[in-house]
Amino acid sequence: MSATANVPHPLPEPLVEAIAERFRVLAEPMRIRLLDALREAPATVTGLQEATGASQQTVSKHLGVLLRSGLVSRRKEGNFSRYEIADEGVFELCEQVCGGLRRQLDELDALLRGGLDG
Repeated sequence: MSATANVPHPLPEPLVEAIAERFRVLAEPMRIRLLDALREAPATVTGLQEATGASQQTVSKHLGVLLRSGLVSRRKEGNFSRYEIADEGVFELCEQVCGGLRRQLDELDALLRGGLDG
């Protein structure tokens, strides 16, 4: 249920910069792990520490980047903050990347099998 944006081409420079920034945010493996953990349900920093095995400092640092980028949101619950996914579209992007990786691996596997058989 994603809305397809009407994207102008050539891309205007501010849009190019915004797209590049989104990819920079997603280029860090810990942020992918945090997003994956939040995919199931909202969580606190402590819950995300347990899910990822990372320190509180590391989790907090990366959640701050994800929060500023608009990928996650935060709400206070007493002494804790609960984080949740704010932009579900990030998972569509991850699925696209995973599909592309799968195709590359399948092609490499076929090449290797062909080379071994020949």
